Amino acid sequence: MLAGHFGLAAAVKAKSPEVPLWALMAAAQLIDIAFVPLLLTGVETIDASGGSGYGEAVIHADYTHSLAGVLAIALLAGWAAAKAWGRRGGFTIGAVVFSHWLLDLIVHRADLPLLPGNAGGLPLIGLGLWKWPEASAALEVVLIVAGSAMYARSVLRRSARMRRRGRVYAAAALMVVLLGASLLTDYFGIL
Repeated sequence: MLAGHFGLAAAVKAKSPEVPLWALMAAAQLIDIAFVPLLLTGVETIDASGGSGYGEAVIHADYTHSLAGVLAIALLAGWAAAKAWGRRGGFTIGAVVFSHWLLDLIVHRADLPLLPGNAGGLPLIGLGLWKWPEASAALEVVLIVAGSAMYARSVLRRSARMRRRGRVYAAAALMVVLLGASLLTDYFGIL
């Protein structure tokens, strides 16, 4: 769902021009960014015994991807962003961070804990769309195309010079190509 998270960030940029696109893209991946050092230290793990293809691995991100953990990360990111881009910008960044968990809830198998470290042994949750890779990839394609189109349209509306239209369309097309390539490498397990 890597590319889908970026597609959603592009869509949010269309509605929140005060927040830089780079910040929205980082916010969309912030819990995965936090996951990397915990993965490298063995605190969180990935079980690829079921396969390493698109959505086949079970992720044990019991801190970064727990509902409470994501809420804490979203609140901290939102608070920091509010200092840079105002209250609305902070809310936007916090919401984009949290959107990662909501999209993961749709695609992940039941591997998302509610509390950090799966405290209390509560049931793990996830709706499991990754069991159907084509449906999951289709959702990502929708997020990529819709997000890129919304972003391009918002830039065109704000653009004072009509001669920039070609560059805006080229940038939107490049975004679709790059995010599409990201989805394809993820889907086919390349790199």
